[in-house]
Amino acid sequence: MLWPFNHLRKTRPSPRGTIEPIYGMIVAQTREPLFYRHLNVPDTVDGRFDLLIFHLWLVLRRLRGVGTELSQALFDRFCDDMDDNLREMGVGDLTVPKRMQKFGEAFYGRTAAYDLAWSESEARLADALQKNILNGEHPNGAAGLASYASRVMATLAALDDAGLFRAAWTFPPPLRQDEQI
Repeated sequence: MLWPFNHLRKTRPSPRGTIEPIYGMIVAQTREPLFYRHLNVPDTVDGRFDLLIFHLWLVLRRLRGVGTELSQALFDRFCDDMDDNLREMGVGDLTVPKRMQKFGEAFYGRTAAYDLAWSESEARLADALQKNILNGEHPNGAAGLASYASRVMATLAALDDAGLFRAAWTFPPPLRQDEQI
């Protein structure tokens, strides 16, 4: 016997089928050279990690209200990726959990700071980005990142859920500092 209310459930792709292309887009966007060349994001392991968290935060904000299953699946994919990267770098089995805990703390700390700052203003977000991504330097780069965040959020907000789930969108390009609106 079929569950009597199956016809009422929204049709959604499986979280894994949805998350893989979205996470791939996030990773690809963090490799965009303009972030490093023109917005002063440090082209280091830490700089790339911070930019990954920033993009993950942007997408997770859009997923709020859509359902925690997809948000959790995206976060889990991030954790799997970090675990895989640590092991590829030769980090031992006993050290991986400690490093993963630090990654989790970094993720939650930064996303909480970005949420609070965004709730106040784009300028406050720029301050948080300057501190967390740009190591307290490059205020123009921070303003560019905050402006970019606004454009990403607008792009994602304009999507219906089906378009979001299909990964039928792209991140807007980061603008060089001299192109900022």
